[in-house]
Amino acid sequence: MADETVEGYAGNLTPEETWEILKTEKDAVLVDVRSAAEWVYVGMVDLSSIGKEDAKIEWKSFSAGGMVENPNFAAEVDAVCTDKDVKVLSLCRSGVRSIATSKKLTEAGFTQAYNVLEGFEGDKDTAEHRATIGGWKFRGLAWKQK
Repeated sequence: MADETVEGYAGNLTPEETWEILKTEKDAVLVDVRSAAEWVYVGMVDLSSIGKEDAKIEWKSFSAGGMVENPNFAAEVDAVCTDKDVKVLSLCRSGVRSIATSKKLTEAGFTQAYNVLEGFEGDKDTAEHRATIGGWKFRGLAWKQK
């Protein structure tokens, strides 16, 4: 795996490692922790070719006052992933929010909460564009646009 030397959660996975786990481990769950606006306007993972769906659970939501943390996040993940010993793979835009969610899930008793490095879009390039140097989309993994 990409990096096992993290504190507070199980580790980091590349997008490709994440895809392989989702393909080979029937109980593994991908949790897309981005906002609803990101799912609609940027795109979302498409796991239909492997007979799965991701769980879309916002970590933070847009509001008039800015981004607001979802106080029910761990409970919402628990509702879709009742076995706290299966791999729960958190994906955000760039791999930052998903570190926080992996830590939160570990605190809530999930034993295999992983962060997906690079996220869905990766970091910004020199022109301030995403999805050009890393991330799920850039790596050619399955995704769709609404």
